[in-house]
Amino acid sequence: MSKSAKTYNPLSVLADDPQGRSLGLELPPGAVIGAPGRRRWGKAAEPLAWVSDEAVGVGAFAAYRSPAFAAAGLQAVLLQDRRGLERWWQEREFAPERMSDPDDHHVEPVLREYWAAVVPDPQEGAEGEELIAPFGRDWPGLAEAGPDGGADPEAAACALADELMASGALPSPRLALVPAGRGADVPTAMGWCGPTNHENDTALISTVLRSWEDRFGARVVALGFDELHVSVAAPPRTVTRALPVAAEHFAFAPDNIWQGSGSIRAYADEAVTGSNHWGFWWD
Repeated sequence: MSKSAKTYNPLSVLADDPQGRSLGLELPPGAVIGAPGRRRWGKAAEPLAWVSDEAVGVGAFAAYRSPAFAAAGLQAVLLQDRRGLERWWQEREFAPERMSDPDDHHVEPVLREYWAAVVPDPQEGAEGEELIAPFGRDWPGLAEAGPDGGADPEAAACALADELMASGALPSPRLALVPAGRGADVPTAMGWCGPTNHENDTALISTVLRSWEDRFGARVVALGFDELHVSVAAPPRTVTRALPVAAEHFAFAPDNIWQGSGSIRAYADEAVTGSNHWGFWWD
């Protein structure tokens, strides 16, 4: 029974009913996109997501995070164009066939392996040590959960979506609906390849995102070609508490520090402490 339940895909309904009325939904004009690759034995490509035809504005993300959508097995996320890669989601940029199941992984081994792969070589000397200070080359372990009494995670996600649109950080996002049990699994369910130069199996990315959901009230808000925007309802409030989180971010998306803040200490201060928005990118 559990296996058959996993195979149900509400996008099969939206393929014939793109406004979702049979599911009790009222969607803007849009269409279902399928998995890339050849069709086999006359079967249509597997549906991966429903995507709006036009960009959406402030308030749209919140409108489609209702219990009705969750009951239909759909998670809302925003997709943002990249210059030169407009509508990248229509250009065969997904590889669901190569993704494993997030249920098969555990966050600490995943991050420990990532950390080992990105820490500076001892030959880099003081410069490498300063980049990862106050930590050494051994994996420092998982950060403590965020403080109690944070914002409601769903409210924080909707507020960040509106903020990113209003500020121009997401100038023309499309609304997407993805069949997934939780938001952290959306990148894997779509077969998103954004971190491919760092990790080819996005299920490991979802494993980390699941842990951040549980520890910090994080929610996936938007995906770009190689970018990820996450809301955070309960971020660490002090630099001391933020430093281990920054170490996790370095392991997860090292370009944030290599080509950004320059050190874990600076990154913790600039991008983690008290921040309700964690943004990641992979070169």
